[in-house]
Amino acid sequence: MDDILIRDVIVIDSTYNDLLDTSILISDGKIEEISRNIKVDDDVKVIDGDNQYILPGFIDLHTHLMANGFHYEDNMRNPLSTYFYNGLINGKDTIECGVTTVRDCGLADIGFKRESEQFRFPLPKTLISVCPLSITRGHFDYTEPSGHDMRISYPGMPRCIGDGESNVLKMTRDCIGARADFIKVMASGGVLSAYGFPQNPQFNKKELKTIVDEARANHLKVAAHSHSIAGMRNCIAAGVSSIEHGTFVDRKTAKEIKEHNMSIIPTLLVHKELYKNPNESYRVNKGNIKKLKDVVKVHSENITTAYEEGVNLLMGTDCGVVDHGINLGELENLTKIGMSEKEAISAGTYKAAQFLGLDDRIGSVRLHHDADLILTDKNPLDDISYIKNKDNIKLVVRDGHIFKNHLNN
Repeated sequence: MDDILIRDVIVIDSTYNDLLDTSILISDGKIEEISRNIKVDDDVKVIDGDNQYILPGFIDLHTHLMANGFHYEDNMRNPLSTYFYNGLINGKDTIECGVTTVRDCGLADIGFKRESEQFRFPLPKTLISVCPLSITRGHFDYTEPSGHDMRISYPGMPRCIGDGESNVLKMTRDCIGARADFIKVMASGGVLSAYGFPQNPQFNKKELKTIVDEARANHLKVAAHSHSIAGMRNCIAAGVSSIEHGTFVDRKTAKEIKEHNMSIIPTLLVHKELYKNPNESYRVNKGNIKKLKDVVKVHSENITTAYEEGVNLLMGTDCGVVDHGINLGELENLTKIGMSEKEAISAGTYKAAQFLGLDDRIGSVRLHHDADLILTDKNPLDDISYIKNKDNIKLVVRDGHIFKNHLNN
C-alpha cells in the first residue's frame, strides 16, 4: 500500500472547534501526520487538495447493499450470481458517494463482508446483521398472498421467520453463527410488506427480550425496525440499542427512548424518495400507497419532536429500498428537523462511530485513525445539500486505498 500525502486541505470535523487548514499524511492505511509542512520522500504519492474541504468518511447505519428495490419477482427470475454482482455495484455506488462504512440491516452475508475487508472491489467497511428476524407473515417474510416464498435462499443464509421464545432464540443464534455483527429485528409492520401495517407491533415483549438477552450474551447490539409506538415501547422494555425509522414516535415515547440511552436512526430519506415516484416501485402497489402516505405525512414532524427531546439521532438511509449512492441526502433531511449542518455531519460521522463503539478508529480526522476520508470543493457547512450529489465528492479514501479520485492531479 502506497503512502499518500493529501496536501493543502481544509478539515471539517465535528470534533474540532474550528476548520483546520493543513495537510494529511497516510501510511499503512492510517493517518500518520496532520500538519501544514509535511516532508515526504519521492516515492510517496502526493495529492494536491487545492484548499478543498476534507471530511471523515460517512457512516450509514441503515443500508441494504444486496437489495435493489425489493422487487421480489427478480428473486425468481435472475440467477443467484446476479444478486451478488448487484451487491458489488451497490457497494461501489455507496462508497463513491462518500460513505466509507455501512451497517447493513439485512441480506449482506459474511462473504460480502470479507470482500469489503480484502479490497478486491470498491466497497465500504461493512457490518452485517445477515438476516432480519421476522414473525410469521411479518415485515421481512417474503411469502406473497399467493403462498409463494420469494426470498433469496442459499447455504449460509439462515431463514429467520418464526414465533415464540424458543424460535426467536434459535433465529438469533443462527444469525450469530452466520457471523452477524449485530442483530436486526422487525418490531412493527412496514410500508412495503404484504401483511400488517406500520402502526402495528410485531413480536411481543418476551420474544424481543429473548432476542436482546441472547445478543448481549454475545456482545452484540439489537437494531429494531419500528414505525409503531407500541412496537417502540416493546423495544424499550426489551432493551434494544436502536430504533430504526421511529415514524410514529410521540413526545412521551421520545422521552423514554432518551432515558434508556437508546438511539433513533430515522431514515427520513427513504419514504420521501419513495413518495416522489411511488408508481416506479413494484412494492408500492395499490395496497401499500396508503401506508406510504400515512408515514410521509407525520415522519419528519415526529422526528423533530424526538430531536427536541434530546434523543440521539444518527444517519441512516434504508438505501436498497431506494437507489444506492444518494445516501448523503439524509444530511439535508436532518437539518430540516432542526439540526445544524455540523450536527448533521456529526450524526453521520463521529456520533455514528461512537454508537458503533468504533470512535477510536473512524468518524473523525485524527492521528492513527483509519484513513477514511472524502474531499469536496465547497464547504458543506454553508450548504449541506451540495454533497448529496455524488459528483461533488471528488476524492474517497478508505483505509488508505483510493477508491475515487476526480481531482485534476
